[in-house]
Amino acid sequence: MTSLDKPTDDTSANDARAVTEAALFEAFGGVRGMVETVVPGLLFVTIYTINKDLHLSAIAAVAVSLVLVVVRLAMKDTVKHAFSGVFGVAFGVVFAMMTGNAKDFYLPGMLYTLGLALAYIVTTLAGVPLIGLILGPVFKENLSWRTRNPGRKKAYAKASWAWGLILLAKCAILFPLYWWADTTQLGWVLVALKIPPFLLAVWLTWVFLAKAPAPIDVFAEMEAEEKAEEERKAAALAAQRGDDPDAADTAEPTGGRHRRQA
Repeated sequence: MTSLDKPTDDTSANDARAVTEAALFEAFGGVRGMVETVVPGLLFVTIYTINKDLHLSAIAAVAVSLVLVVVRLAMKDTVKHAFSGVFGVAFGVVFAMMTGNAKDFYLPGMLYTLGLALAYIVTTLAGVPLIGLILGPVFKENLSWRTRNPGRKKAYAKASWAWGLILLAKCAILFPLYWWADTTQLGWVLVALKIPPFLLAVWLTWVFLAKAPAPIDVFAEMEAEEKAEEERKAAALAAQRGDDPDAADTAEPTGGRHRRQA
């Protein structure tokens, strides 16, 4: 390896890490997405801790979720993370209002976390790790990693195992508290466990993918194939016109006859 090769390798590695970081921020919402998932629950448990008013706490949580969506819309930004927060809060409010138990505000989110943990594990065991299904379109590789990029498939499997086990550990803490603790204890623990496990899972995903082979850009391949096909058609058409002797021979006499007649 020459002295010029090393910077090139370092630059490629840095570019791969930067692309991975950007893709993870896009997929999981970054800092703003984390804030949008934490604020409604934090507001709910804060108000309920102060006055034990389920209705006021629920209304405040829904209101702040809607405000976050409006802010996203006003800034013409993607609203998928804000909308997911609205739906999560809405389901929690419906559960809590139906049962009259404030702890049920957190139950839909806990069940979703458990289902997501199982989905990560089951899809990995089935050979189609969920994290690859989520990030494949972001990296413009779609499902090419399944058959054409085994090193990347292995990285997605590791990341999916990490997500599944981390979320299961989170559920192992929260569900006993749902049965044994009161609403405020459960709420504050849940808020405390919102970001750290998420950051750990995202960091591990970044570590695995940063060391994995580069994604195969199937969109670029499709565009290149379409361009090559257009060039082949154009070349075939040009060859057909150039190889047709009648096209040139018939044009001249016809033109000559017209000139003579004129």
